[in-house]
Amino acid sequence: MSLQAILLAYASNSLRNTSIASAFSSSQRLATRHKPAFSSLMRMSTTASEPSTTSSSLDSCNSITKRVKTVNAVASDETVSIKGWVRTIRKQKTLAFVEVNDGSSLSGIQCVVGFDAVSEGTLDELSKVTTGCAVELTGTIVDSQGGKQNVELQAESLRVVGVCSAETYPLAKKRHSLEYLRTIAHLRPRTNTVAAVARVRSQLAGSIHSFFQKSGFVYVQTPLITASDCEGAGEMFRVTTLDLDNVSSLPMKEDEDGKETGGVDYAEDFFSKPAYLTVSGQLGAETHACALGDVYTFGPTFRAENSQTTRHLAEFNMVEPEMAFADLASAMENAEAMLKFSVGHILENCKEDLTFFSKFYDKKLISKLEKLVEKPFARVSYRDAIKYLQEEIAKDPSKWQFPEVEFGTDLATEHERWLAETKFESCVFVYNYPKKIKAFYMRDNDEDGGETVNAMDLLVPGVGELVGGSQREERLDVLEKKMAELDLIPEDYWWYLDLRRFGSVPHAGYGLGFERLVCYVCGIENIREAIAFPRFPGNAEF
Repeated sequence: MSLQAILLAYASNSLRNTSIASAFSSSQRLATRHKPAFSSLMRMSTTASEPSTTSSSLDSCNSITKRVKTVNAVASDETVSIKGWVRTIRKQKTLAFVEVNDGSSLSGIQCVVGFDAVSEGTLDELSKVTTGCAVELTGTIVDSQGGKQNVELQAESLRVVGVCSAETYPLAKKRHSLEYLRTIAHLRPRTNTVAAVARVRSQLAGSIHSFFQKSGFVYVQTPLITASDCEGAGEMFRVTTLDLDNVSSLPMKEDEDGKETGGVDYAEDFFSKPAYLTVSGQLGAETHACALGDVYTFGPTFRAENSQTTRHLAEFNMVEPEMAFADLASAMENAEAMLKFSVGHILENCKEDLTFFSKFYDKKLISKLEKLVEKPFARVSYRDAIKYLQEEIAKDPSKWQFPEVEFGTDLATEHERWLAETKFESCVFVYNYPKKIKAFYMRDNDEDGGETVNAMDLLVPGVGELVGGSQREERLDVLEKKMAELDLIPEDYWWYLDLRRFGSVPHAGYGLGFERLVCYVCGIENIREAIAFPRFPGNAEF
C-alpha cells in the first residue's frame, strides 16, 4: 500500500483501528525488502542498456550497475560504470585507450576498449568519441599493465552521452594560459589547474566549517543587503530598484517649499533608504555573538574598489568568527588553530592535487604548508615591525617600491612579505595598529591613550595579509565618539549601539579572505583563479 493510499483510506475512515504511523511503518518495511538502501541508491546509476531506475517494476533495481568515481577506483571483479568527459583517445589496430575524467581526481582513469570484446553498437559509439565529449562506460576495474596508472577500466560497453565538436572545442590537448581560460570560465573547470583548485577549495571550505562546528561555534548567515558600511571606507555597491536609465524619473530630495536640494530621495526606493551590498558580515555576527557566545559567518562580500591587482576581487568570500567574552589574544589563538586545522586537512586529503601544484606552480608548496601546521606563529607589535622595516630599508632603499615607512604607514604587500618571509620566516601576527588606519569598531588601547587600537593582521609567506581582526569597542561612549569623528550617522547603526547599551561584553573576532587562503594553499598567484567566476573592474561575465 502506498503512502497516498494509506492517507486516503485514513481520510475515508476505513482505518479506524490502525494509526497512520503504524500503517506507514508496515508499508516502509515492505518497501525495504524490495529496494536497496537510500545510501546505496545514491551511489548507483543505470547503464546505457539497462532500464531506468524510474521503472515501475521493483525488479528493475536488480539491473542497476554501480557507478564508481575515478578517485575511488580499485581493482575488482564487479561490473561498474564510469561516467565523465574524454580527455584523450588513442586508437590502435585492435583496441582503443580512452582517458576519462569525472572531476573527482586529477588523473582520471584509462579505459581500454578491446574491439573484439565489445558489441557493434559500442564500436559505433566509439567512432563518435572526441576530446571533450561526455561518455559512460561499463566494465571491470583491473590492475593496469602500464606504468602511468595503478588501475584501468576493461570496458565492456561505451555510450556517448554528449557529443563534442573537435573542430570548435576550445580546450585542445595543450596547456592554455590562465588569462585565456578566464575568457572561457564556463569550460575552464575541465582543465587540470582549475579543477584542482575547485577540489582543494571544496575541502578547505568543509574543513573550516568542521573546525568551527567542532569548537562549538554557531553558523550564522548575515544579510548581503545592508544600510551599514562596516569598514567606513565607502567602497560599496549600491542596491536600488530606481530606473537609472530614465534620469528624469528619479525622485529628488526637496525642501519644505518643494525645491530640489540635490541628490536622489532614496525614501522612494525599495528599502526606503540607501542600500548596499555588504563588505562584511561582522556587524551582524556581533549581534549573535552577544547572545550565543561564539558564532561565525562564511559567505559572499563585495567591495567596489577599482583594483586590478592579483590580490583583489569585487566579489569574494569571508570567514568571520565572533567570540563573546574574548580579547585580541583569544582571536589570534583561534585564527592560528583554525588555519593549522584546515591546512592540515588539505595536506592529508588533497595529496594528488598538491603534488600537481608543487610541480607546476610552487616547488616548495608542500614544505611551506607543513611548516605552517608545525611551527608556532610569531607575534610582533606594529611599532616593532616598523622599527625592523626601517632598519632593513636603510640598508638599500632602492630595493623597495615604498621605502618611506613610519608610524602610521599602512603596510604594503612588500613590507608584509618581508616580515613573514625574511624577518620571522613564518606566519606572523602584527598587532596594535595605529587608530587612524583601522576601522571605527576596533577597541582603543588604554595604555597609549587611544593612539593605537587592539587590532591584528596575520601575515603569511608568499601572500602577505591573510587575516585581519580586532577586539571590538564595547564601550558605548567611546564608540559614539569614534563614529562622530568619521561622520557616521548613529541612526544607521542604532541596533549596533544597542549591543553596548544592553549587557555589553568584551568581544573579539577576525575576517579571513577565503580566496586568499585558496591561493596560498594552492600556490597560485592570481586570486582570479581561486574562484569560479571572478568579478573585477570591467568584468562581470558568466
